[in-house]
Amino acid sequence: MSTAVRRAPLLGLPAVLFALITWQVVGHGPLLRLDARLSRALVHPDRFSGLLSDLGNIQVAVPVLALALGCAAWRGRAAGAHRWWLPPLAAAVLMALVPAVVVPLKDWTARPGTPEMPPGVGYFPSGHTATAAVAYGSATLLLLPWLRSTAARRTLVAGCAALVLGVSYGLVRHGYHWPLDVVASWCLCTVPLTALALFTGFAGRSRRRSPPGTPRSHGGPRSPATRVKDSRP
Repeated sequence: MSTAVRRAPLLGLPAVLFALITWQVVGHGPLLRLDARLSRALVHPDRFSGLLSDLGNIQVAVPVLALALGCAAWRGRAAGAHRWWLPPLAAAVLMALVPAVVVPLKDWTARPGTPEMPPGVGYFPSGHTATAAVAYGSATLLLLPWLRSTAARRTLVAGCAALVLGVSYGLVRHGYHWPLDVVASWCLCTVPLTALALFTGFAGRSRRRSPPGTPRSHGGPRSPATRVKDSRP
């Protein structure tokens, strides 16, 4: 089974969930009552939750992504990777699309904020959550192929998850957003991040392919030179 087929649910299911949540918000469905009760139980503004939510600010998340873009581009070029600039470019374009998608959705849904927020609309979906998910998620996907140890890769993924969850918790805890605003952004961002993961995985496989014209063995004994060449990482 191909990687694309295995990850197909990560493209379809979040999109369906986002559509359902948006329908509830626009139509003032019964899910909003549960959302309001959950928000009242969770909201308790404090300094720590405010600091966590600040990790979703553009001024914080985008520079982290920029560092990852530069590191991935430098490593790819130094390794002589074919089209080394494509994965960083794809991640940069994905980050630029966040406000282009989120802002019109905020204007269209026109959802009011929690009682902790001043009167106004435009809280759905959560822009801070989307910024954190795309910035930290894209940075993780760009750096993963260059980490050799399993422990380092797991640490990077865990750190990314902790940052996104921390921002999400801070937004809800401080009363900046309803829980559904945050969950909707998770669903919305899972789709492009999965597409980026598929793209970077394909680029990684392309780097490992032999260049055109490289002789391949079709069975039978190999020469010592060939064995030495094939043993290189």
